[in-house]
Amino acid sequence: MALTGFLSRHTPFGLGALYLFLATPAARTMLETTMTAHMLVQIPLLAAIGIIACRLLPEHLQDALLTAAGGAIPCVLLAIFASSYWMLPRALDAALANPLAEAAKFLSLPALVGLPLALAWKRLSAIGRGFVWTNFISMLAVLGWLYIAAPVRVCNNYLVDQQAGAGWLMVKLALLLFAWWLGALFFDGNPASSGLGSPEPDGNRTHTNLA
Repeated sequence: MALTGFLSRHTPFGLGALYLFLATPAARTMLETTMTAHMLVQIPLLAAIGIIACRLLPEHLQDALLTAAGGAIPCVLLAIFASSYWMLPRALDAALANPLAEAAKFLSLPALVGLPLALAWKRLSAIGRGFVWTNFISMLAVLGWLYIAAPVRVCNNYLVDQQAGAGWLMVKLALLLFAWWLGALFFDGNPASSGLGSPEPDGNRTHTNLA
């Protein structure tokens, strides 16, 4: 109990420290030097900060934000479109070349990807959660294949070999997630429940159906 209380009190400070660290020139240089670290480390970490920050909010405030956003489905769509944008080569180049685009990345990934996705997660049905997971896995696989197959550089700031390396890692990650999905389907029976939070009892929450 003491450890739980300690973590709950200090998690916001640790989260803020991580965010500030990622924004430092040294951390940005380290993570943006290679395409792999930029796409598969920095961007997911920024989105994860938004997810954890949402989980730290009081339940009534989460509900109020979700209601103001129009419900779970608009939040999911916002998270999908915002995350898809930052996976595009043009967006990566803009973030490296333009300080305003870099600032937009650091603001939008927590606020427009992590936060709305965490808000929506508990309200989504198993079908809705499955839609989110399959969309993420397919996006990783398709973008990875495009980066591997492209005969020229798609990002001006990264060489072709870095591009191919990032593509192969994205494809491998997609395959691993798909294998986990199948394993959870056969052994747990409900893989869609895994992820950003545990499903609540039906009496406590009204789930949104997302076909």
